[in-house]
Amino acid sequence: MTSSINPRTYEPAPARRVAFLGLGVMGYPMAGHLARAGHAVTVYNRTAAKSEAWCAEFAETGKVQHANTPREAAQGADIVFCCVGNDDDLRSVVLGADGAFAGMQPGAIFVDHTTASAAVARELDTAAKALGLQFIDAPVSGGQAGAQNGQLTVMCGGSQPAFDAVRPTALAFSRAFTRIGDSGAGQLAKMVNQICIAGLVQGLSEAIAFGQHAGLDMPLVLDVISKGAAQSWQMENRGKTMVEGRFDFGFAVDWMRKDLGLVLDEAKRNGARLPVTALVDQFYADVQRAGGNRWDTSSLITRLVTKKA
Repeated sequence: MTSSINPRTYEPAPARRVAFLGLGVMGYPMAGHLARAGHAVTVYNRTAAKSEAWCAEFAETGKVQHANTPREAAQGADIVFCCVGNDDDLRSVVLGADGAFAGMQPGAIFVDHTTASAAVARELDTAAKALGLQFIDAPVSGGQAGAQNGQLTVMCGGSQPAFDAVRPTALAFSRAFTRIGDSGAGQLAKMVNQICIAGLVQGLSEAIAFGQHAGLDMPLVLDVISKGAAQSWQMENRGKTMVEGRFDFGFAVDWMRKDLGLVLDEAKRNGARLPVTALVDQFYADVQRAGGNRWDTSSLITRLVTKKA
């Protein structure tokens, strides 16, 4: 059986009893690293077959089980991690009679890795405090590969004591776990990240399309300029696949549009002007209309060249 995660060395940390809600592309390997790092992990997934498969894969750790509801998963956990799709998905696993908050013990910490709105982070932080719980918004960057390698970058919003309590455990799946500020600050930092990525991918798309129209050997050009000031993660990890027209992997356009929607909504509230981001969002809408909903975000280049995925 092929492992869903790649081996890594874990920093020594006290063994904790944790829960993980949401075993998607990101959550499945993140929870796996927690188990391999020596923590007792109870998982919940809306599709039970996924949580059962996860338990089968990590059974050798001797400390895994799956639950039928978020509440059941959260019972007795010191920390409840979560990674779901959007604001509504988050509320559905947190609130209500079967939600995680209903099962958490006083003082326990809920860590949300969903890319969601800053508003819902503050809403759930307030709800947690009313129940004697703690809440950290902690969206991640690094994509599926970062999750599989346990090398995610995590941006956190919440109290310093809660952050300090969670950090040693969360380093099982992250290379950087940083507190940005109070509740909502993690989500706002993730929005900054997505603004940068939107502009970078569009710029890289235009550069490659220009080079191709000019008749250049673009793999060679990318290799050369990646050693200079134009270097970026996007260039090194997506440049050559963009030249080849391969987009059947990575972070889906549908999810990027969701994220950019959060960014643009927040910009309306805080008065920031984001003309390029708004334009790139519409370019991604073009990709969706062309059937590229599940293509990687680097598929922006398909608007500029005749070669399709």
